[in-house]
Amino acid sequence: MARVSDWNFMTVIIVVGVFALWKLELAATLLNLKAFPVTVPPDLADLMSEEKLGQAGEYLRVNARFGILQSSASLTELLLFWALGGFGWLDGVARAWAGTELVAGLVFLSLLVLGQALLGLPFAVYDTFVIEQGFGFNRATPRTFILDRLKGLLLAALLGLPLLAAVLWIFSNVAHAWLWAWAVVTGFQLALTYLAPSWIMPLFNRFTPMPEGALKQAIEALGERCQFPLTGVFVMDGSKRSTKANAFFTGLGKRKKIALFDTLIEKSSQDELLGVLAHEIGHFRCGHIRQRLAVGILQSAVIFFLLGLATAPDGAFARVLFAAFGVSAISPHVGLVLFMILLEPVGKGLGVLANAWSRQHEFEADAYAAKATGNGTALGEALKRLSVDHLSHPAPAALRVWLDYSHPPLLQRLAALKPHSCKPPP
Repeated sequence: MARVSDWNFMTVIIVVGVFALWKLELAATLLNLKAFPVTVPPDLADLMSEEKLGQAGEYLRVNARFGILQSSASLTELLLFWALGGFGWLDGVARAWAGTELVAGLVFLSLLVLGQALLGLPFAVYDTFVIEQGFGFNRATPRTFILDRLKGLLLAALLGLPLLAAVLWIFSNVAHAWLWAWAVVTGFQLALTYLAPSWIMPLFNRFTPMPEGALKQAIEALGERCQFPLTGVFVMDGSKRSTKANAFFTGLGKRKKIALFDTLIEKSSQDELLGVLAHEIGHFRCGHIRQRLAVGILQSAVIFFLLGLATAPDGAFARVLFAAFGVSAISPHVGLVLFMILLEPVGKGLGVLANAWSRQHEFEADAYAAKATGNGTALGEALKRLSVDHLSHPAPAALRVWLDYSHPPLLQRLAALKPHSCKPPP
């Protein structure tokens, strides 16, 4: 960080923004702790005991303390690195190692990512092997934990470095660079969404075709009834890492696949599983996936346009931004990092709007599932079971929901499901 006497208005904006964001998260955490119920909510009385409620409260408190510590450490690391001139120093190191501007950019970004990964590693270890294991969730071995991170770094190198190289080259050599970079990144993301189920996800988990039987037949019948084309129904070994359960769809166009965690199958009845899957189908049938994809593409266009302003060598915005971080040479690779720091508070505000929109979509998908299965009660029971098993907060504070929840709180979802009739669809 530049000396106080050298601060410009951008320095003040960024410092105030990151501190305000940290304080807002702290306030949300404290309010969330205060909102935890002292008795089991009536809607959960059939599944949640007082003992389970106490465990959920303790899980919330432990994670709250951990989250405060982690966010405080991240903020301190950023401010120290900034104050000690770390961005300019790292840029100088990268340039000394590299022969070209492009290679210097890749070295700069790689060192920054590796540094963040190393600083975050103790927190990841503690979260997995102390908190999650202490509450009976973790099943990952140290070997699995290490291999996951090595695979992640390898994938980042194999996929991320070529993409970064393309973006950095475009910003250094092409007119209207933001537009071309946006097109390249959007195309890459769409291709990755299409290919990930077949090429990337199997690197981390085993996907086994669901054996023939009543459950598979019921799932396929649900897909046909909902006019949802399926190319496969798979069981994923989620128990390899956690006792927590989930289910999801992958793929675009006609390459849609259902993946159910083995833990979800173990804990749920057939009707509950169909309710969960009908909810996911509801997102497709209600157009949520297309809507989110379109908005995401438009939002990224705006971000790349602003990134172009933040990296323009002759631009006033870029000069002010780089001066705020004490970096003299304007470059695409440093500008990318500085811009993301500046964007974080703004991104949080955009995230609030996106989360509110997502919560509305979840209500709509719940309503679709209730109508498609003719059994809204089964979906409600599945949601309750997942919430109780995961030790989730049954009634989180409004500020925490507003900031972070892409799904409505459980009790709100149960209340919204009650009016739906259980008549089967025509």
